[in-house]
Amino acid sequence: MKMFKKTFLATGIALLMSTTVGAVELKSDQDRESYALGSSVGKYMSNQIYNQLELGAEINMDNVVAGFVDALKNKSEISEEDVVTLLNQRLEFLNGKRDMLVAKQQAENKVAGEAFLIENKLKDGVTVTESGLQYEVLTMGSGNKPKAEDVVTVNFVGKLIDGTEFESTYSQNKPARVALMTLIEGWQEGLQLMPAGSTFRFTVPAALAYGKEGAGAVPPESTLVFDIELVKVEVQKDKVPTMGSMGGMMSAH
Repeated sequence: MKMFKKTFLATGIALLMSTTVGAVELKSDQDRESYALGSSVGKYMSNQIYNQLELGAEINMDNVVAGFVDALKNKSEISEEDVVTLLNQRLEFLNGKRDMLVAKQQAENKVAGEAFLIENKLKDGVTVTESGLQYEVLTMGSGNKPKAEDVVTVNFVGKLIDGTEFESTYSQNKPARVALMTLIEGWQEGLQLMPAGSTFRFTVPAALAYGKEGAGAVPPESTLVFDIELVKVEVQKDKVPTMGSMGGMMSAH
């Protein structure tokens, strides 16, 4: 459905603009640069309009194009004050729609996550900690277990509960080296259970991951599944915190 809408939108803009813009010739660098400028503006407009359509806004494409062309000619059918008022009015509407969409998504993901956690904890080999973190041992290593202040090197795959992969060090062919205390709560707790050389699978409730807000490709209230290989532990016991580094550690929390 989304692909259809976006294709329809792009086609609609092209048809409307074809009534005012003829075929172009791109003979010189100036021609191509000018065309690139127009292409960039057009893509930005297309994305903005598409996003508004997705939120349920109604748009008169003829008037969008007319307003754009008039602006290029430094004229307008409405005052600048009216432009600001109308756009603010539209923004308020869109924000309301967006809040409703996020709330719906949060509720659906929370219910789905809770059901997944209930089912997953009944599987053989799954252990549930006091915080609600679930884990199973895929491979048990024999190295040191990290502490909260340590730095770790890991390989991992992160997935949503429907199996959608949102991040992987394997696809980048490069492990991640991170300070344990900078990670989400589920990782901080889980990694301290792992001897170096181990691979564990963690099922992380949203409250121990990215919570109500989500992050990047992770939707709000998402329960997440991580397969984590603890490659290396760098013990930080020999580093005595200074006042400056203590301040930095405190601000991180």
